Amino acid sequence: MNIYMHGIHFWIFSFFIFVFGCCVGSFLNVCIWRLPRGESIIFPPSRCPNCAHLIRFYENIPIFSWIFLRGRCSACSGTISARYALVEFLTGFLYLMIWLKVLETGQSPLALIRYFVLTALAVSTFFIDIRHFIIPDATTYPAMLAGIIVSLFFPESFGFENTRQSFVFSFAGALASLIFMSLAVIGGRAIFKRDALGWGDVKYMGAVGACLGIPGAFFTLMLGSMSGSVYGLCLMGISRKGLKTVIPFGPFLALSSMVWIFYGEKLLAMYLKLFRR
Repeated sequence: MNIYMHGIHFWIFSFFIFVFGCCVGSFLNVCIWRLPRGESIIFPPSRCPNCAHLIRFYENIPIFSWIFLRGRCSACSGTISARYALVEFLTGFLYLMIWLKVLETGQSPLALIRYFVLTALAVSTFFIDIRHFIIPDATTYPAMLAGIIVSLFFPESFGFENTRQSFVFSFAGALASLIFMSLAVIGGRAIFKRDALGWGDVKYMGAVGACLGIPGAFFTLMLGSMSGSVYGLCLMGISRKGLKTVIPFGPFLALSSMVWIFYGEKLLAMYLKLFRR
């Protein structure tokens, strides 16, 4: 890892990672807009949602195009949501921070693959679920599959020396998450006589398990549940709708999985230290 941490190499790789993340964020914007509407993320090419103006390549440069266009379409002057630039910058920033974390902790650079995949899922899930109350299969299934494939071909990504260990870690994480969450959905429906969780949440946790293993999935679910419960109780108090208040669970799972990526090892070590006392 030394070659990445010193001199010009560090700055070149860091710049590349940030730009790459911004480009991924640009693609995530397409997913965030089109997937909830049942549209293809490939065809047609990007267009203005107001006037169907074809977005030229120089109008589609992450972050800069939105700034230079002043948040408006070049053809109809219709408003372009600041969310586009926000998603691009946020994804680039998270990718950069993950890159720095991997360097700091001495992990294999291959760990970036599963971290980047899960980060892309977390960002898209946050913005889609918070508005549309869905987590598309088109985002969760590829992330779940990617985690398992990475475990088969790049065991170093999970910190293991052989494929068997990494595959068991990833596959067991996905399977345990899917089973537990499925039981939670079925049990919640039986108890509350309505859906307490969605199947999109189940598949999201399956992807978390495939990329982070059982420890990461357990932490994500616990923190997501606690933070979601606190938010829900506050919202019920404000809205006075009681148990009829509906909140999306995906954004809390997304934020919690990112917390694990950045602080999971430290939090787990603190927990184990307390447990041993």
